[in-house]
Amino acid sequence: MSPMYFSFSSAFILGLMGLAFNRSHLLSALLCLEGMMLTMFIAIATWSMTLNSTSSFIIPMILLTFSACEASAGLAILVATSRTHGSDNLQNLNLLQC
Repeated sequence: MSPMYFSFSSAFILGLMGLAFNRSHLLSALLCLEGMMLTMFIAIATWSMTLNSTSSFIIPMILLTFSACEASAGLAILVATSRTHGSDNLQNLNLLQC
């Protein structure tokens, strides 16, 4: 296993573990998701650079676009829940109740 592959895998797994084990605040969950998406972006960008193909250079840009859309939707949900519930604490949220 190359050191680059190990660092990308460990960064992604660290973000996944943070998302799985740290469920106290919505903002920390969103930050873990962003870390996972940035790790995937860097890994796919380096992969497309090693291929030396012009058709694979668009894939990281598409992933970065989806990451920006995910971040804006997450921040909109964060603002909406903090306005209605007073905080972003996930234990206080009841998803079955409107």
